[in-house]
Amino acid sequence: MKKDIQVKPAEGKLGVLCIGLGGVASTLIVGTLMARKGLAKPIGAFSQIGKMRVGRGAEKQYLNVGDIIPMTNLNDVVFGAWDIFTDNAYESALYCQVLKREDIEPVREELEAIKPMKACYDPFYADNLLNPEFGRVPDPVWAKPEDTRWNWAQALREDIRNFKQENSCDRVIVFWIASTEYYIPRNDAVHGSLATFEAAMKADDKMNLPPSMIYAYAAMMEGCPFIMGAPNLCVDIPAMFELAQKNNLPIIGKDFKSGQTMMKSALAPTFKTRLLGVEGWFSTNILGNRDGQVTDNPMNFETKRISKSSPVEWILEEEEYPELYSNIYHKVKINYYPTRKDDKESWDNIDIFGWMNYPMQIKVNFLCKDSILAAPICLDLMLFADVALRAGMSGVQHWLSFYVKKPMTYDDERPVHDLFQQFAMLKNKIRELGGYEPDQELD
Repeated sequence: MKKDIQVKPAEGKLGVLCIGLGGVASTLIVGTLMARKGLAKPIGAFSQIGKMRVGRGAEKQYLNVGDIIPMTNLNDVVFGAWDIFTDNAYESALYCQVLKREDIEPVREELEAIKPMKACYDPFYADNLLNPEFGRVPDPVWAKPEDTRWNWAQALREDIRNFKQENSCDRVIVFWIASTEYYIPRNDAVHGSLATFEAAMKADDKMNLPPSMIYAYAAMMEGCPFIMGAPNLCVDIPAMFELAQKNNLPIIGKDFKSGQTMMKSALAPTFKTRLLGVEGWFSTNILGNRDGQVTDNPMNFETKRISKSSPVEWILEEEEYPELYSNIYHKVKINYYPTRKDDKESWDNIDIFGWMNYPMQIKVNFLCKDSILAAPICLDLMLFADVALRAGMSGVQHWLSFYVKKPMTYDDERPVHDLFQQFAMLKNKIRELGGYEPDQELD
């Protein structure tokens, strides 16, 4: 028996403010604009073309996601952005060379109207962006004046209010689609509560408060859900958990599960299900976009490495099967190769063993387009974040772990990395929000 729908209707316009207007963001925007004109299909977006079962037995039926829960229509989405480059969305899409010009031109006028606001930029956290050896340097650097973290937050809040008013938006999602920041560990003296976090902002604690945290704080103070699309610490701290709960807002993160890690979260459950041992897993990548440019710095790479390494260790439970998974050598590398631009190539060499300890190998060579894989993830995340907002769901959104490399959890929880379990979690929550029984069991 279907219950009353728990989600408020998707009325009015949904603003989506992207922090970063590079390859992923411009590809997301072009594809969304083309899809709503009927000129392209949103392939890869579960929210748009996915079907799933609801009900059991005689009541079983397969429905599109949008027929189960009220989704915002793509025609009601308004995009905006911050960036340190002055390029509008059209210029950025051309420069990043993800899409062919003929796939950009039909929406040129709309793209040219999306001009980035000045970003909050601290070179310490992404210094390779200003190194001419790695590519074009923004001239000028389109950034807000150097100021305290507190004043930056107030300036960002004003940007959000102005965007919302100028575009007649009913709701706004703020979405980090920018660089991987320099690695910083959690510092509970700063990150442990909202009070200590705000005190650190006012004291201008630059070493513990990277720009992404300032964006997240500003967004939630303005009533906007925040999505972290990079492996940055950012919202994965008690201060942000507290703010999200206080303002009744969803937070989502972190780092898009688009290429190599998607393969890991699919392959590792296969080995575990068949009880095949794993001795070693070597992963390397070459890519030439700004993500590769930034992560060529060892401390930016460290942030990414932790995100990319986590699925194997969590899925292959050493404590459950020590004879199979207790001595895995797991290595992850990223190499900046500008010639490839957005065409990323990843290699995985996996040394496994089976019956009577006989060794075997699996080799995966994935030649993918980073932004083509990430764009539908972004579309799903922003629309589902809006669903969560309209449903009054606050804090960490575990049900959206399907889309991210390192799913956020509260400190006393175990993350779910298994791709198939994550998909079941996603569908269960959609069923529940649509008034159906969430009937897929998770072991």
